[in-house]
Amino acid sequence: MSEVCVLPRFHMASLSLAPGVQVDLPEGAARHVQVLRLQPGDALRLFDGAGRECLATVTEMGRKAVSVVLGEAVEEPRELPVRVTLAMGMPANDRMDALVEKAAELGVYAIQPLVCARSVLRLDGERAAKKVAHWQAVAVSACEQSGRAVVPKVYPVASLQSWLQSAEAHAGASAVMRGVLSLREAVSVREWLANAAPQGLEVAPPDWCFLSGPEGGLSAEEEALALSRGWSAVSLGKRVLRADTAPLAMLSVLGAQFEG
Repeated sequence: MSEVCVLPRFHMASLSLAPGVQVDLPEGAARHVQVLRLQPGDALRLFDGAGRECLATVTEMGRKAVSVVLGEAVEEPRELPVRVTLAMGMPANDRMDALVEKAAELGVYAIQPLVCARSVLRLDGERAAKKVAHWQAVAVSACEQSGRAVVPKVYPVASLQSWLQSAEAHAGASAVMRGVLSLREAVSVREWLANAAPQGLEVAPPDWCFLSGPEGGLSAEEEALALSRGWSAVSLGKRVLRADTAPLAMLSVLGAQFEG
């Protein structure tokens, strides 16, 4: 591993890639730099969450502010070769935090939190907006750690039925491989992938979306609704996986299939 890979990394939404420009770090990043006790002359990396990244060097350390001078751009693609959206019935307690974190580490493109018939966690209004903002921050932190320069989008909480309707409309604009992670009669993930991309990555569809349920899974009616709209029932095996395990397992399978 090269030295540049182990440098501290921080997210900065508005990032110029012009070398020699001096900028002040955002409050959160500045606080983290101070916790790490970095000093003027120490190197770090900045990324904007949309794929741009550069080296930087600390120039000034204040009580609250930290200034850096930007260096050369960094080109180290770390994204999955396909875009994967996970649409998930939100698990309760802290499991959603961990799910967002691990999904970001594994390369997810977007996350859609859903309220389903069996959902324990039910959010709406201001409480839902605060949770989404929190999960977006969790995704940023995971990208800082994992080396990704693209931060996955966490969408606003939606009901499963309303989201399926919007997803159906979106699917009309572009081909999306859509799979429901099912405990009922379903094709194995190996067979499904073989049919979806028989020649591997070269002709694999660019967009994939997987729907999974909360604790207790999707109801029979919810799964039937998705299947009636063109989704495929996909099985990850004979074992019953938790609500926060199944989406990550599917994401890992996609990574192994197309990333090598």
